[in-house]
Parts: sequence; C-alpha cells; structure tokens
Amino acid sequence: KLAEFTGVKHALACASGTDALTIPLMALGIGAGDEVITTTFSFIATAETIVLAGATPVYVDIDPKTYNIDPAKIEAAITSKTKAIMPVSLYGQMADMDAINAIAKKHNLHVVEDAAQSFGATYKNQRSCSMSIASGTSFFPAKPLGCYGDGGAIFTNDDNLAKVMKEIREHGSETRYYHTRLGMNGRLDTLQCAILLAKLERYPWELQQRQRLGQRYNDAFSSIKVTDFQIPVVEAGLTSAWAQYTITVGDRAGFQKKLTDKGIPTSVHYPRIMPDQPWYKAQLSKQSTKPTDWSISRWAADHVISLPIYPDMDDKTQDIVIAAVKDALK
Repeated sequence: KLAEFTGVKHALACASGTDALTIPLMALGIGAGDEVITTTFSFIATAETIVLAGATPVYVDIDPKTYNIDPAKIEAAITSKTKAIMPVSLYGQMADMDAINAIAKKHNLHVVEDAAQSFGATYKNQRSCSMSIASGTSFFPAKPLGCYGDGGAIFTNDDNLAKVMKEIREHGSETRYYHTRLGMNGRLDTLQCAILLAKLERYPWELQQRQRLGQRYNDAFSSIKVTDFQIPVVEAGLTSAWAQYTITVGDRAGFQKKLTDKGIPTSVHYPRIMPDQPWYKAQLSKQSTKPTDWSISRWAADHVISLPIYPDMDDKTQDIVIAAVKDALK
C-alpha cells in the first residue's frame, strides 16, 4: 500500500524514521571514512543516522525561503570522501530535487531523501520518497501520517537494494538464523502496521485539509508587513504535506508568550542547528572541508515558530489562531 501510494517498487516498513535513514546508508555501503552532505537545519536524527552508519556529516546552509538545503552551496562541500547527499524535506516541502540529483549524477553520489516530514508531498507531480535511490519517512505520531507508537518506512526502486535493506532490517539475516551481514532489529510491529493501513485510507483527505489550512493561513498573513515576519513559501510545481506551519518573527519569546497567554500552543522547529549541538560540534574537525557560513540557518533557529495545523482543525479554531497572531504582531 505504501509503495502504491508513493509510486515506487519497494516499501519496507521499519521501526522508526531513524531506522528508515540508517538502513539505506548501511545498505549502500556508506561507513567509516565516508562523508554525507546534509542540511544544517533539521531534527538531530538526520545527522545522527549518518554517524550511526559510521560516516561523517558535512553540513550545508539552507535556502532562506524554504529552509531546505541550498543546492547552490552543495558542490563546495564535495570532496573525495563524499559518498551521498541527504536532503531533508523540511516542514513537509521537498527540497530542490532536480538540482540535487543533477549534482549527485555529476559527482557519482547517492541521494537519500530524509522524508520524515513530507510523506505525501509532491515535486512536479512526483511523490516524496520516489526521487532518489532510497528515502526514509517517519510515522511518529506527530508526523502527517502517524501511527500510535513509532514507525517508519524505506522506499526504493532498486531490487537489489531492497533485498539488502530487508536483510539489514532483520538482523542481517538472509534466511532465518543465517546472518550474512551486520543488521539491526528494525521491524515495525503488527499493531502499528494495522493502524497505518487504516489511516492510509483517510490520508489523501488529510493531505487536502493540511494544504487548505496552510493556504488559509498564508492568505490571512500575506498582507502583514512586520520586520522579520515571514510566512511559508511553497515553490511553484510543488505541494507540501504541511507537517508544520512555520513562520518567523522578530521577538520569538515575546510572541510565543502572547500566544501561550491566550491558550494557543506553539512549537519551535528547531532552536539550534545540528552542527551547534554539543556532541556534533565536537565532531566537526572530522570533516574534510572546514565549516562554512551557516548564518541563514542560525538566523532561522532564532526566529522560527510553528502554529497549530492538523487535518481536523476547523475554520473557527484557525480563525482564533489567526486573530491571536495578528494581535501579537502589533
């Protein structure tokens, strides 16, 4: 069902979005001494999976409109150790996959899409998870398609890669009790599978609702002219899964308090870029290329804030949020 929805040959359910990225890297033979280029701005699991595979993450700054990795800055980070690019489809919108795939082809690199937040999004009518050698998504309850515990899935059109990833997912076993490679316990439990099968039937409607609500927010906020206030930009030819509706504001703490005082929940995705996280910052010396300017993502980390968005949100509830945002920006 997942493969059919996404338009790929193979979909492998797994235990988490983290496993859904670690397993493809392992299956592609990426490990010690290798480098994987990724964004600075994502949940830490993106960099974590690269390290868990044994490789070194190399960080590239983001596009200021979409918050996804900036393809124009990727080539400067490529070295003889680079084996893959891991773009993140942040907040539900896919990165510039045409540009990224072109760079990867030029330099003979793999692309593994981190689609944890973008399951169901499209790029020029192609689904997220269908535009790279492998991709991984998350079914954590907070994700657009969430189960009731934790879960994920891996996607590929490559028959041999699918076979290897399945073996890795099941302790590296080719057949039961016959282990031909290093693996893990990455299987998704039956209960979560049943929940996802039921929720997948409703998911096209949920995507439509998220897109309607995202556009409704944008329509309400588009005329606001306040310093540092920015609404999400969905690029032409793309659709977003709207995992989050994330804006930027000048005084985030003050803005957040005003909304909290009115009973409106908010979240920050994310308050610190990955290479500034203490453990990962200590690993930067392992990169072949020295850290470069990450000013755009650092600015985003200081200013982004996410508003409520969920499929069953009614217009009346959204109007309350809209009014509170406008009042807080005065």
